Amino acid sequence: MSSTQPRTAFSILAALAGGHLINDLLQSLLPAIYPILREDFRLDFWQIGFITFANQMTASILQPFVGSYFDRRPQAASLAVGMSITLVGLLLLAWTPWYWSLVAAAALVGVGSSVFHPEASRIARLASGGRHGLAQSLFQTGGNGGSALGPLLATFVVLPYGRGSVAWFAAVALAGILLLWRVGRWYGRTARPSVRTPAGQTVRSRFNLTRGRLYAALAILVTLVISKAVYLASMTNFYMFFLMDRFDLSVRSAQLHLFAFLAAVAVGTFAGGPVGDRVGRRVVIWISILGVLPFTLALPFANLFWTGILTVLIGLILSSAFSAILVYAQELVPGRVGLVAGVFFGFSFGIGGLAAAGLGWLADVTSLQTVYRVCAVLPALGLLTAWLPADPPRPIVGIQVAESRPR
Repeated sequence: MSSTQPRTAFSILAALAGGHLINDLLQSLLPAIYPILREDFRLDFWQIGFITFANQMTASILQPFVGSYFDRRPQAASLAVGMSITLVGLLLLAWTPWYWSLVAAAALVGVGSSVFHPEASRIARLASGGRHGLAQSLFQTGGNGGSALGPLLATFVVLPYGRGSVAWFAAVALAGILLLWRVGRWYGRTARPSVRTPAGQTVRSRFNLTRGRLYAALAILVTLVISKAVYLASMTNFYMFFLMDRFDLSVRSAQLHLFAFLAAVAVGTFAGGPVGDRVGRRVVIWISILGVLPFTLALPFANLFWTGILTVLIGLILSSAFSAILVYAQELVPGRVGLVAGVFFGFSFGIGGLAAAGLGWLADVTSLQTVYRVCAVLPALGLLTAWLPADPPRPIVGIQVAESRPR
């Protein structure tokens, strides 16, 4: 055992960010083409919400199990396998003539994501050289960049050429498979036998928490993830319809506004991790969740100009939370990187799916304006951050938790 940290493997972090960009770009094509699906299949809002529910529930249910499994039995080829499953779902999404096949395609894309995220998060931590916040931010920024590019590509590719053009993105998925296969080879060469340390001892040495306080801190983090996931679900799934309904925008103009929001999310995500490394995760969580409240409260009443400004500010501030929350949770429960990543990614996706279905129903029975007024108060849950323990100034027990060698 050594407290010496290896160098940060920026080439691997860049490859993981690129893989995350491709994965989330393909994932984001689904909500980006909802206006096309709604017209082609004559869908109600609840049916659109159910497609998102199927996509995000497969990811959310599987991710903790995948993460826990890979904590014990890492697989070098797992990232490429996950991208291959996404490719199959993508092709089905492009060509199926039936609604329930759309649901199945969305579920397959979710399965691919559930395989990708926990193991990629583990490899990012392994490649971090101890700069865990920076590594997670780079990894997350790739994903958010892909989420932002999805609506933009849908605007200029899928919208003019129809749903079948989604199949053209198979070439992007194949490039992702190749990239992630190379990351898997590095992982197989680099990962070392795991260092087993009693979980209670490690947690006490970092945070000096009782088991009750540990569980309370994790519950607070989960609650904060819920508030963030529900608000983001309202934006990614219904923001275009909100703009089209309230300001009479075209589909293309609404998609460009969604791109601006998602691009702001990508920028904010990049900032959250490095800032957390310097000033502490808890400070970032405070600012990110609670600090966005004035802007969410103003959004439902703003004109078109201020709606654009407010949504960019919301994206920048709110998105900085997830990397800080994830690294904070991994430090609370060291040695279970895959499980923690799977739980938080999976829970975020699952809540997002449930929120999409619930908010779609609410929009059908009331209005989209009501949806955004209800969601506006969610960041007030950031007040719970006051009960999180302060970040330890530095690791007290010099243990570097390594990964098991992939098979």
